[in-house]
Amino acid sequence: MTEKNQLMPSTLYLVATPIGNLEDMTFRALKVLKEATLVAAEDTRNTLKLLTHFGIKANQLISCFEHNEAKRVDEILKTLEAKGTVALVSDAGMPGISDPGFQLVKAVVEKGFTVVPIPGASALLAALPASGFPATPFTFVGFLPAKAAERQSVLAQFKLQEHTLVFFESPHRVRESLKDMMNVFGNRQGVVGRELTKLHEEFVRGTLQELWVHFKTHSPKGEFVIMVEGAEHRKPSEHEKWAGISIEDQLIRFMKEQNLSKTEAVKAVCKVRGLPREVVYQIATEIKSIPGESLDRDEGLD
Repeated sequence: MTEKNQLMPSTLYLVATPIGNLEDMTFRALKVLKEATLVAAEDTRNTLKLLTHFGIKANQLISCFEHNEAKRVDEILKTLEAKGTVALVSDAGMPGISDPGFQLVKAVVEKGFTVVPIPGASALLAALPASGFPATPFTFVGFLPAKAAERQSVLAQFKLQEHTLVFFESPHRVRESLKDMMNVFGNRQGVVGRELTKLHEEFVRGTLQELWVHFKTHSPKGEFVIMVEGAEHRKPSEHEKWAGISIEDQLIRFMKEQNLSKTEAVKAVCKVRGLPREVVYQIATEIKSIPGESLDRDEGLD
C-alpha cells in the first residue's frame, strides 16, 4: 500500500510556489521538491534561491520556460518512463496559470502518465476574494497583448460579460491597460491588487478612470492583478429570446399566448427571425392544431 503523501512513480507534480511571502510555501510542496527525481523550473536561479532558503538540494534541476518548454518535453517524458518523478515549478504561483506548463502537461496526459497538482499560493485566488466583486462566476483573462490595437481587440471580446473580469499586468503597461479598459468597458468599478503577500501589498479601488489617474501620479511598481466589475445586465433582444426554439414552437406560442391567427403568427416570426415568408409559411401549413386548443378561430393562411 502506498504511504500517505509518498511520491508516486511516473508522476508529474505541478508545485505552487510563493508569490511573495515565503511562509506561504506548503509542507507538501517542500517534500515534493526534496524527493522528486527531477525539478523543472521556469528560472533555475529563482528556484535555487527558494530551495536554498528551505535547505533543499534538488536531485536534478533543469530549466523549463516559455521558449524551451517544447524541447524539454522529451527529456521529462523519459524521466517518467523510467518510473521517475518530476516537479514543475514557475517563478511564483501555479505552473500553467499565465506561466509555462501547458505544453508539458498536455504531452504527459497524452502519454498516459499521472499529473498531480500541489496547490498553494496564487495571485489570482488571492486577489479575487479581496476585490469585493462576485467571484462566481468570473473570467480570468491573464496578461493582455503588448500592442494597443491587439489589447483593445481582446478587451472588446469581454465587453458584454456580466461577471467579474480578472487580468494580470506588468508595471510598465498597467496605465495603458487601465486606459484601454476605460475606453472599451466604460467607467466601471475596478480594483487593482499590487505586490500581493509582500511587504508593500496594496489594493486600490475606484472607477477605471480613478485607477488610471492614480497610477499616472503613482509610479507602478511590482506585479499587478486588475479586477473589473461585469457589464450591467441587459435584456435580450427579440431574436435572442427565441434562440434554441424551433420555428414551429414559436408559431404555436405566438398563436396560443398572444392570440394571433396563423397568418399573423407567420408575419411575426418572419419579422423576429428575418426569414422569408415562404419558409415560415411552409412550416405553418403543417400545424394542424395547438395542444389544448382548436384552430377554428383562424380563417386560414393567405
